[in-house]
Amino acid sequence: MIKQAFLRGLLGFPLGIALGQMITIFMSLILGEGTYVAYVPALVEQMGSELGAVTLQTGLCGLLGSAFAAASIIWEIEDWSIAKQTGIYFSITAAVMFPIAYVANWMEHSFLGFIIYAAIFVLIFVVIWFVQFLIWKRKVKLMNEKLL
Repeated sequence: MIKQAFLRGLLGFPLGIALGQMITIFMSLILGEGTYVAYVPALVEQMGSELGAVTLQTGLCGLLGSAFAAASIIWEIEDWSIAKQTGIYFSITAAVMFPIAYVANWMEHSFLGFIIYAAIFVLIFVVIWFVQFLIWKRKVKLMNEKLL
């Protein structure tokens, strides 16, 4: 299982970078007023250059992708309840996401900024979890119907 988590983590690194790029393009379309915004301006101040900001953010997106991908192995532990799987997966991903979001300046560096970011993270997590639940519930129903 550890080998499988490691391999997933390796695959997750470039996927995290790709997803990070897609998010910056999407955010630029919404907030960029015709320009491409590859990073939060505060990150440039923190890093001292645009290149430093983009490099750090790219690496952090890769780490995030690795963590989410490696942690996905949790969903395959059949003797754990769905509640236990969800709680542990959420805990691992949140423990990785929040420090990365703080370092990358994706959240305001205040208590309120943390609360808002945490609320958004929980909302996205719940929506994705619920959609996945419905997909798998339908697949199980179809498999059961084929057995009858």
